[in-house]
Amino acid sequence: MVVSRDKTPSAQETFLQMAQAAGLRGRLLITIGLLILVRLGIFIPIPDIDRVAFTQAITSNSVLGFLDIFTGGGISTIGIFALGILPYINSSIIMQLLTAAIPALEDLQKNEGEAGRRKISQYSRYIALAWAVIQSVGLTVGLLRPYAINYGPLFVIQTVLALTAGSMLVMWISELLTERGIGNGASLLIFVNIVATLPRTLGNTIDYAQTGGRQAITSVVLLFVVFLVMIVGIVFVQEGTRRIPIVSARRQVGKRLYRERTSYLPLRLNQGGVMPIIFASAVLILPSSLAGFLNSNQVGAVSRIFIEISNALRPGTWLYTLVYSAMIFFFSYFYASLIVNPEDVSKNLKKMGSSIPGIRPGKKTEEYLSGVLNRLTFLGAVFLSIVATVPILVEQATGVTTFQGLGATSLLILVGVAIDTAKQIQTYVISQRYEGMIKTD
Repeated sequence: MVVSRDKTPSAQETFLQMAQAAGLRGRLLITIGLLILVRLGIFIPIPDIDRVAFTQAITSNSVLGFLDIFTGGGISTIGIFALGILPYINSSIIMQLLTAAIPALEDLQKNEGEAGRRKISQYSRYIALAWAVIQSVGLTVGLLRPYAINYGPLFVIQTVLALTAGSMLVMWISELLTERGIGNGASLLIFVNIVATLPRTLGNTIDYAQTGGRQAITSVVLLFVVFLVMIVGIVFVQEGTRRIPIVSARRQVGKRLYRERTSYLPLRLNQGGVMPIIFASAVLILPSSLAGFLNSNQVGAVSRIFIEISNALRPGTWLYTLVYSAMIFFFSYFYASLIVNPEDVSKNLKKMGSSIPGIRPGKKTEEYLSGVLNRLTFLGAVFLSIVATVPILVEQATGVTTFQGLGATSLLILVGVAIDTAKQIQTYVISQRYEGMIKTD
């Protein structure tokens, strides 16, 4: 098959490389195998719990139902992977905030190279372990206590150890996916967990349409149309870039004179991709997690405060929508500052003898890039907020509650992770294409 190295791989070439290229095929098999392993761990039960009563309680609690989606039903089934990847996501939020606030950690990340990044990753694991213990204790003492068959110190110790060990294993699998598989491990695990809940959600929606009459069918169709429009919009935003032209000056190397070269600097409309949505959702889950941990006689008053906060932040309320949008804006700007540093880009362009047409090198270039990046991030955050809130409002207007908890957040994650993973597969296909050319020569 003849391909052009300058063109994006076609679907035929991509599937052919997935089947024939040993490296890509191996990564795909590792990814699929590890994802299956995580799904199986969710159904390995923790003993001495009345699961029927607990599942009914989860169904009637909107916050826990929303959390259950991100664990792929792990909380409702009370498996050893019930916490899933959530402690690692929370630790990543905490570590990135600390890195931006503490100069020593920022220097470690920027100037220490691979060794510094490994230390940062190790600190994140320690925080994830501590957070997994906190969430395990909160889940065991705060939620499982009424449904435990033989509640006591031994039950608490065994359950906390099982949940913590399961969460650490999931964290290790996510890092293994990122290193040896395809795509971002944490995002893929959340993607698979959301997909696992879709059959049940779609089944409930079909039953609602069949039993609710013509009005119910109209409401379901309207909701599906809104979701399709949102998917198209998400794809455009995820793929949207601002190309800033870059001109490289003439240079002479020996007797050869290199002419001016024109390229461009691509700035994505949504620099953080799907991560602002994941982190914003994780932050909104924190109050319910802390309420479960503090639900004891010693801190009962503090626990009630967090319970009130978690009740006020139920999906669908106006306060939830407002806080959720604010968190999306915050993490969009936060991630944009981590991914693109205008000062560093300006210095690198100056070192390479390149410049932006009409903009002086140095401080002016940095100011120009900062202005463009801020405007792009604002537009991307506005769109993400609209996509996150409009389906919730449509659900309330139509009365279709079967998608409650799934909604736009999961839709953004599904589309975003699918696009990012597809791009990484295309990158591997292009690399295989170049390797084939080298071998042929």
